[in-house]
Amino acid sequence: MNKEKRLILFDRLAEAIPNPETELQYSSSFELLIAVVLSAQATDKGVNKATSKLFPRANTPQAILDLGEAGLKQYIKTIGLFNTKGANIIKLCQRLMDLHNGAVPENRVQLEALAGVGRKTANVILNTAFGQPTIAVDTHIFRVSNRTGLAKGKNVMEVENRLDKWVPKKHKLDAHHLLILHGRYTCIARKPRCQSCVIEDLCDFKHKTDG
Repeated sequence: MNKEKRLILFDRLAEAIPNPETELQYSSSFELLIAVVLSAQATDKGVNKATSKLFPRANTPQAILDLGEAGLKQYIKTIGLFNTKGANIIKLCQRLMDLHNGAVPENRVQLEALAGVGRKTANVILNTAFGQPTIAVDTHIFRVSNRTGLAKGKNVMEVENRLDKWVPKKHKLDAHHLLILHGRYTCIARKPRCQSCVIEDLCDFKHKTDG
């Protein structure tokens, strides 16, 4: 896919999705961080259901530490891998208190030093909480990038590097959510909804459906 087609692709996605944003519910950078950590191998809907009860009770690092690991797990036990996630969140909160006065850091190195936070989670926080033009390649973005020909890669890092290089500058900040939402609702895994896709004519996918 050439530069001109990529620009048209993002222009159309931006028109079709005028307010691209995360579907996780949060009211602070810390709440977003906890929600994203919980969202690994879980649905946003499931995370929102749990955090709607957790955050009114504890939405700061110290408040979650005061709950304790056992107390925290009572709020998140409906989420997959909740034991591991609960333990990581307690460690994460302790590090935020010890090293960052309870604040969520705004740089990748410090974010990735937190328990349960990898590159993808750090990219989400940098983009959504702090307005940095990062792109977190999840399963939706990986699929859309490869299927359409936008940025093909054998692994997440290859796709991220190519998107970082090729996404038009004016769409860089919103590209993350534009691609996720397009993958979640139109370019779905099993039977993409090609007939209702605004970028169907730009897409390289050979097995287009009439869905």
